[in-house]
Amino acid sequence: MKCDLLIVNATLLPEPGRGELQDNGYLAITGSKISDLGPMAKLAGNVSGRQIIDVQGNLVMPGLVNTHAHGAMTLFRGLADDLELMSWLNEHIFPAEAAFVEPEMVYWCSKLAAAEMILAGITTVADGYFHEDAAARAFAEAGIRAVAAQGVIDFPAPGVPDPVENIKAAAEFIEKWQGANPLITPGVFCHSPYTCGPQTLARAKELCRAKGAPFFIHVAETGQEVAQLEKEHGLTPIAFLHDLGLLDRDTVCVHGVWLTDADLALLEKSGAGVASCPESNMKLAAGLAPIGRMRAANIPVGLGTDGCASNNDLDLLQEMGMCAKLHKMAAGDATVLPGRVMLAMATAGGARVLGMGEKVGALRPGMDADCIVVDLARPNLTPFYNQETLVYAGRGSDVVTSIINGKVVMAKRELLTFDLGETMTQVRRISRRVKAAV
Repeated sequence: MKCDLLIVNATLLPEPGRGELQDNGYLAITGSKISDLGPMAKLAGNVSGRQIIDVQGNLVMPGLVNTHAHGAMTLFRGLADDLELMSWLNEHIFPAEAAFVEPEMVYWCSKLAAAEMILAGITTVADGYFHEDAAARAFAEAGIRAVAAQGVIDFPAPGVPDPVENIKAAAEFIEKWQGANPLITPGVFCHSPYTCGPQTLARAKELCRAKGAPFFIHVAETGQEVAQLEKEHGLTPIAFLHDLGLLDRDTVCVHGVWLTDADLALLEKSGAGVASCPESNMKLAAGLAPIGRMRAANIPVGLGTDGCASNNDLDLLQEMGMCAKLHKMAAGDATVLPGRVMLAMATAGGARVLGMGEKVGALRPGMDADCIVVDLARPNLTPFYNQETLVYAGRGSDVVTSIINGKVVMAKRELLTFDLGETMTQVRRISRRVKAAV
C-alpha cells in the first residue's frame, strides 16, 4: 500500500459515539483524503508512506467540529464578565467592537483563535464576525477548516458604516472566497432577529440561496428575545424565521434555548440545524437548550464554543463534559445525554449541521483527512476503558497532533503553520489599546 501519510500503532475511534475503539490500528492518508484504515495485521509489512507517524497506542479520531464561534473576540476575553446578555452586549461588547474591530484586529485575533482551536483538537469551525475577509485569511493561513460567515446587522458596523450596504458587503465576501480555498466555505451571519429587520433577513437568505451558501443566525437565545419578538410580531423567534421563509437545510440556528414544541416541529420539518453553546448560555444565564428534545425530533444539533468573550475558552472537549453534566443535573436523570452522544455531536453531528456530513466528522476512506491524536498516557486519561472517558476526563491540552485536509498542522503540541509567538505579541499589542480605553 502506498500513501502520503501513514499513522500506525493507533487506538482507532473512526466514528465517535457510534462505533467502538479499535486497538492496534492504522490510518492511511493520500493527498487530502483518507485512503484506508484497519488493523495493523492487515498491513503485513506491505506499506510505503512518504511520512509515517507511530502514535504508540494513542487515540486517533476525527477532528472536532465547532459549530459556532466568533474567533476575533479572543481580544475581548475577560473584558466584561458576570453580566446578563443585553447589558453585556449593549453596554460593553457593541461599544468595544465599534472602537476596536478593524481588519488587522480581526486577522490577528482570529489567528489566535485558530491556534487555540487547533491545539484543542478542533479541525473545523463555523465562524461569524465583521471584517470576515480578514478572519478567512487568518484561518486559511493557519490551516484550519472554516465556514466563515460575514456579519450582518441593521446599524453601523465595523467595515459597513452604512447599514444599507450590509447585504452588498456579504455578497462581495462570498464572491471573493467561494471556491478560492478548499478549507474556506463562505456564508452569511445575521446577528439576530432583534438586530436585523425582516427585509434584511429575507435579503440575506435570498443571497445565500442564490450562492449556495450557509446562513447563520442567533435565535431564541433568551427569554427577553422571545418576549420582544412576540410583542412586535406575535410570533416566537423560530416561527418568525419560518414566516420569512428562512428555515431550510442550509440554515443554522445558533443557541435555540427557548424553543416550544411548535418551534421544534418547524425546525424538524425544515431540516435546519442548531448550534448549541452550553457554556456561553450558562455564563450569560440564558438558559438550557432542549438538546434531548431536539435529538428526539431528529433535528441536527452540534456543539459550539461561542466567542471567548462569553465562554471564555475554545475547548470543545471540556464543552462536551459540561454539557452532559448540566443536562443530567437539570433533568435529575444521570442517563440523559450520555458521553457517546456528546462525542457524536462534537464530530459527525456538527458536520451534519454545517452540511459537511459527507466530508468530515468520521474516519472513512474517501472522506477529507481531518483527524487528531489524543495522548492516552496522560494521568487524567489513565486508565482509558472506553470513549466516554474522553468526555468526562479529557481536555483540549490532551491533543498532541492535529491533521487537517491531509496536512499535519500541529505535532507534539507545536503549531507548524504559523508563528504563535508573533500572533500573541500582536494580540497583546492590540489589547493594550483596549485596556487603556476601558
